[in-house]
Formats: sequence, structure tokens, C-alpha cells
Amino acid sequence: MMKVLFVGDASNMHNCLAVQLRRMGHTAVVASNGSRWMDTARDIDISRRPGLMGTAGYLAKLLCNLHKMQGYDVVQLCGPIFLELKPWRIRPVFDFLKRHNRRIVLSALNTDYLYYTACHDGHTYRYSDYMVGDKPSPFVNSSEYINQHQDNWKQPYMKAHFDYIGQRVDGAVACLWEYYVAYKPVFGDKVVYAGIPIDTASIAPRYIDATPGKVRFFIGIQRDRNVVKGTDRLLAALKRVHERFPGECELDVVESVPYAQYLDRMSHSHVILDQLYSYTPATNALLAMAQGLVAVSGAEPEYYDLIGEHDNHPIINVVPSPEGDIEQKLEWIVKHRDQLPRLSRESRAFVEKHNAAPVVAQRYLSFWKSLLG
Repeated sequence: MMKVLFVGDASNMHNCLAVQLRRMGHTAVVASNGSRWMDTARDIDISRRPGLMGTAGYLAKLLCNLHKMQGYDVVQLCGPIFLELKPWRIRPVFDFLKRHNRRIVLSALNTDYLYYTACHDGHTYRYSDYMVGDKPSPFVNSSEYINQHQDNWKQPYMKAHFDYIGQRVDGAVACLWEYYVAYKPVFGDKVVYAGIPIDTASIAPRYIDATPGKVRFFIGIQRDRNVVKGTDRLLAALKRVHERFPGECELDVVESVPYAQYLDRMSHSHVILDQLYSYTPATNALLAMAQGLVAVSGAEPEYYDLIGEHDNHPIINVVPSPEGDIEQKLEWIVKHRDQLPRLSRESRAFVEKHNAAPVVAQRYLSFWKSLLG
């Protein structure tokens, strides 16, 4: 049995893994901020409030909890920026974790220096959050980009931080194809792909058993991640389709609601619109598919090749160009809604095969054991 500490989380991924590991008899502890507004479960709360008092309180939380973060077989970090601190303030915590635990592993699950660089190298991706072909994406010219200080990723101090962490961790696990191909040239055999875990055991599918009279579309908006995910363009296209087919489809739009409420709203739909600039379905789409919903998201050939899936392709793949692709795909769903019952069952089967929590957890365990020897 293994003893594992997760530091940081994103979209409940580390917590989902921890829950599954406990079911398998392992010890798993999550120290996180609850994925911010999602307020996901954690064992050690390290959330941060704004302002100087918030900073002082955050540092106090870290210092008071460091003694709980030692003696583990593996510490899995939520990327190189695994705390809500400047890179140079993260380093002492990283050094402490490195000294007092057996192995340190990165989760490649969010934007970091390596992914940002790959997005701009002109050959790793055909499109990304930052570039569509050889032109900047809408995100780069948005207020989101400025508010999130995205230019910081290309600063020398960020490269220095990544180099420091990257040279000292024992390996990395990528949850998406995008992160895997960004890490592979640098990490080589020290990086593996594991996918995103979905707790299918706790999600009862609600299959679409008959052709619906109206297709119920669902889209979730994150206030500070609307443009980067392309949900602005997805929603605009959906509204145009709804205007043409008002009697054949309806839409439910939710914005930055707590995780449990979000899942409940999602469960009453047929089709979920996920994101536009992705090659792969992420947590949002996979959760929907586990419920028997149909996902509009990324599902490029490179992704299917990586996971070795050549038969079951239930995801409605959308791309940022050419213009009109999104509308055509959404219109196809409305006109061919008789296909939804088939896609509903294929979606659940896809998640059970590739992303069920026991499947993903076993990939992590196999990698960790290879590092521990």
C-alpha cells in the first residue's frame, strides 16, 4: 500500500484520484484551495483570500500544515506553480517536500511554462489557447489575457522556476494529449499519459433512450475563462442555431456556480458544449459523457491515436477554424437528433474504458511504483 500526498488541485482531478486510491486501500491526502470557486473536497485547506491579510493568512496556513506534508511515498504536485505564490516563494516549500518525501511528481494539467512555449513554437499544435495557425487566438487580444498576467509565462524568472522544479522532480504525469506532447521532448521517459479520472462509480448514467423532440444544450461559463475556453464563440454559435430552430432546441447557460449545483444542472440536458481550442475532452466533457450526455468538444485524431481508440468516437469535434464549423456541427445535432440515443451510450462506454477512476488510478500507481523501484 502506498502513501500519497496531492498538493494543489484543478477541476477536482487530484481529489477524484485520492478518493479512488482510498477505495483501493492506499493512503491519500489532498492539500488544496478546492479548485477555487468549485470548492472541491480537500483534507488540508490552503485557500487564499485577497489582500494583505489574505496573504498573511495563507502563509500561516502553509507553515502550520507543512508538518502534515512529510513522510509520503509520492507527492503529486499540481504543476510547477502548485501554490498561490510567486515562483521564488514556492521554491522553499518545494525544497521541503523534496527533502521529506521519497518521490516528487508533477501533474501536467494546466498552463505552465512548457505548455505555453509549445503553443508558440509553430509546430507542436495546429491551434491552441494562444495561437490559431500562425495568428494569435482571440484570447491573446482579450481582457482575460491581461487580467491573468499571461505574459508572465514567457518571462525569464518563469523559465528559471520551471527549470529548477523540472530538474528535481522524479517524473510527470499528463492528463491531456496537449500536455503530454509538450512535456515529452523535455522529459522523455520521465513523463507518461494517464488521462483525467472520472468517478463513474458515483455517476448513474441517464441515457437518452429516445429521439428528443427538443435538443437541450448545456453550456457552463467561467467568468474569467470564457474566451480562453472558446465558450464565448460556442455560445454565440448556439444562439444562432437556436434562432433558426427555436422549436427543435433549447439552451441552458450557467455561470460560475458551485460544483454540485453545476453537475445537477448539467444532468438535465442532452448535449454539453465544452471547449473550442482543445484536441481532447477535458473534465467537463468527460463528466457529461459519464452521465450519458453527448459532448461537443475537442476530439482530434492525435488524441484517439494516443489512447489507442479506433472504433468508438462519440465526441462531436469542433475546431476554431474554418469559420462556421461550430454552427455546422450544432446544426447537425439538431437535424440528426435521432443519433443522440446511440451517442449517449457510446459516450458512457468511452469514459468507462479510458477515464474511469480505477483505470486512471492504476496508471498512476504503475508509474509511481516504477519510480520507487
